[in-house]
Amino acid sequence: MVKRNKPITDAMEILHRRFYGGKPTRLKSLEEARANEEIARKIHELRTAAGLTQTQLAKFIGTTASVICRLEDADYEGHSLAMLRRIAGALNQRVEIRFVPIRRSA
Repeated sequence: MVKRNKPITDAMEILHRRFYGGKPTRLKSLEEARANEEIARKIHELRTAAGLTQTQLAKFIGTTASVICRLEDADYEGHSLAMLRRIAGALNQRVEIRFVPIRRSA
């Protein structure tokens, strides 16, 4: 008698298997998108916690509000360490870099 696996009912697991399972290029893109989103979200959180507008933060670091807007966009891929340090300094923070294992699930 053949033992059958229990059907998957978790939507995230189904989507992950369908779109990312066995596709290392797509998994790499997913991880990059997650990293970009995390950076954008953190910049926004720190700026708003400091009570600053994008324009005010831009003036502190010598750039324009459109640059801050772009950095807070989850789709932006051009974050530089130098810019992150400038933002961190203006917000009384420091940049800390960690290497963590890549998540393999969606």
